[in-house]
Amino acid sequence: MEVRKVIIMGAAGRDFHNFNMLYRDNPKYKVVCFTAAQIPGISGRKYPKELSGELYPNGIPIYSEYELPQLINEYDVDEVVLSYSDLSHQNVMEKASLVLSSGADFVLVAPEKTMITSSKKVIAVCAVRTGAGKSPTTRYIVRMLRKAGKNPVVVRHPMPYGNLNKMVVQRFASLNDIYKANCTIEEREEYEPLINLGVVVYAGVDYEKILRMAEKEKGCDVIIWDGGNNDTPFFKPDVHIVIADALRPGHEISYYPGFVNLLMADIIIVNKVKRRDSRFVKSIMENIKRYNPKAKVILSRLDVRPKFVDKNRMEDKNMKNDVIGMKDVIGKRAVVIEDGPTLTHGGMKYGAGYVLANQMGVKIINVRRYIVGDLKKTFKKYKHLDGFVLPAMGYSKKETNDLKKTIINSKPDIIISGTPINLRYVIYDSVVDKIPIIRAFYELEIVSNSHILSHSLCSL
Repeated sequence: MEVRKVIIMGAAGRDFHNFNMLYRDNPKYKVVCFTAAQIPGISGRKYPKELSGELYPNGIPIYSEYELPQLINEYDVDEVVLSYSDLSHQNVMEKASLVLSSGADFVLVAPEKTMITSSKKVIAVCAVRTGAGKSPTTRYIVRMLRKAGKNPVVVRHPMPYGNLNKMVVQRFASLNDIYKANCTIEEREEYEPLINLGVVVYAGVDYEKILRMAEKEKGCDVIIWDGGNNDTPFFKPDVHIVIADALRPGHEISYYPGFVNLLMADIIIVNKVKRRDSRFVKSIMENIKRYNPKAKVILSRLDVRPKFVDKNRMEDKNMKNDVIGMKDVIGKRAVVIEDGPTLTHGGMKYGAGYVLANQMGVKIINVRRYIVGDLKKTFKKYKHLDGFVLPAMGYSKKETNDLKKTIINSKPDIIISGTPINLRYVIYDSVVDKIPIIRAFYELEIVSNSHILSHSLCSL
């Protein structure tokens, strides 16, 4: 039997899932390596032998994607499997052309082939782009299901950037669980808001094991798949919800695999709507009608509100003596910090923090002259960033430290944070502790057809 040699192109998530589902125990293939992109610092590791199965007693090396042509030649590779998300169609074909010109086949895997079937009802929350609004949608659905007497458990798309052997199955039910797992800022951004709602969150590396554990969670009757970037679901959904972004019209049909999500969706939520009759909304609606006319469509917006965080890292309920009024911040110099992935591979120029900063009349500091370390690389790579927002990069302690130093260098009067986490939990510094932090909280607000969600989900 001829064994086909494979490279899996990934970003520490979908790549490992595809391997586990399609290649780990399949003698017809030999995965010679993974390549890594998008996420800093994940190349140079190994997918460990403990997770690789009997066919890979030495584990599988992970290289930088920049080395791909040389790796195809060195390993005499037969096929390269694209296994990460939020790439423009142009970018996908550029990668395909590079692979084909290097002598290997370029492979895209059908989502259905890697979906796991659950014994529970599954609601999948996916998107057409990173930063479209999956997280507030998931929170909205959690609240809705609870009002209907159901007990949802959330399973989050993987973010396995640490020790993979310790991340096979992760369960988060408290902030203490986050500390024990030494989570990155990006992980905290996804887990912390749900934990604050009292929701149990699962994540990790092996999603077959993760799903079976989540199904056994006490009282669980619904699994919510909380997707990452614009990836397709790992679990076979009973209801597939996809978020489109009214601020990025046309992206719903021009990014991979977001367009796949749009074509598969049962319900499409057009989020960040300001006016129902805007040309941006009309454009998206026309694309939905053309490509997935059977999908039910909901319009929504994000309601952005300020919340203050005191010097003792507690929330506003303990701020009787430290509360800052809206009038007190007008004209103050502010550093605006946003969710990292939304600004980087999500391609957004700003988020909720910038929106709130403009509402409050502060003077936004351009941080370009103050950035240090790896943040300089981030701004160099993502040229659309103009410096008026600072991505909350924190995939490592060094990046978190660079973020802290950049804030200190900027000498702001206040910090306006659009990241979903409390920055005081992750940035410990005597200087930063003296700077007031205003958090931009944002929740989903349905503009039209709210009955579609309640009817489709609560009757599961």
